[in-house]
Amino acid sequence: MNIAFQQTLRRQVSCAGIGLHSGSKVSLTLKPAAADTGVVFRRADLGIDIPANIDHVTAINYATVLGKDGATVETVEHLLAALISAGVDNVIIELTQREVPIMDGSSAPFLFLIQEAGLKKQSAARGYLKVLRPISVASGDKHIAIYPSDHFKVSYTISFDHPMLRHQSRTMRITEQTFNDEIASARTFGFLKEVEWMRQQGLALGGSLDNAIVIGDTGPLNALRFDDEFVRHKILDAVGDLALLGRPVLGHVVAHRAGHALHTQLAKQLLSEADACTVVDSVAVAAAGSDAVPVAARAR
Repeated sequence: MNIAFQQTLRRQVSCAGIGLHSGSKVSLTLKPAAADTGVVFRRADLGIDIPANIDHVTAINYATVLGKDGATVETVEHLLAALISAGVDNVIIELTQREVPIMDGSSAPFLFLIQEAGLKKQSAARGYLKVLRPISVASGDKHIAIYPSDHFKVSYTISFDHPMLRHQSRTMRITEQTFNDEIASARTFGFLKEVEWMRQQGLALGGSLDNAIVIGDTGPLNALRFDDEFVRHKILDAVGDLALLGRPVLGHVVAHRAGHALHTQLAKQLLSEADACTVVDSVAVAAAGSDAVPVAARAR
């Protein structure tokens, strides 16, 4: 039985870009933080800190939005997916505007930043949120559930009214390696026919072929990185949204045509039912190549 310890960054790192929806230029700095700080967004322009947890979700409008004391931080999911998959428990994310920069539309640039900073082990034990019984939520023909598992696994199916996207499905056990290799570089996507409407709504003002896959009537206008890049990106979004639970998850997520709203509803429902999950602070290390990682039932 091994105790897993919390980690932060070894040094601070910065990048700059534009917000996908706001179109505003923004600078982002990742800063080391003390044990048990968690992930905290800091609006440097307003002097307000917003913890990255499910209680601070204020809106779901083509992206996940957090808020506190009148301040918001938007499009947090790609960065959160990178942080939790890389094993970063404690970090201050300083922003000069309200939206996380979109970079290339994936988590890969954020993983590069984290790798540049390096990781520092801390003395406090890391807590894992272990699912004890199934929880599900649905909206019409869209649904998502989470089941007990000794790992974090995501099974996702998408279906759109487009010949290229009538059905894509993938199951992935999420580890640092699999996320880095199979999921992180999958980009956000949208339909060309919706772009004008979104911009009229004040959305996608910073969107371009450099930071999103745009799908026209006959197919994508960009070259794809994977044949099923679309469903891989939905897995990425789910990993990022479920990071708002505040701890790595031990459970199997099964989603069909879900999105940010159902991802975050599932997280809220899981935490609201006292017997649905518990926190464990130790995991057994699997033998090389084994897919079975038992979890010690030592709750805190």
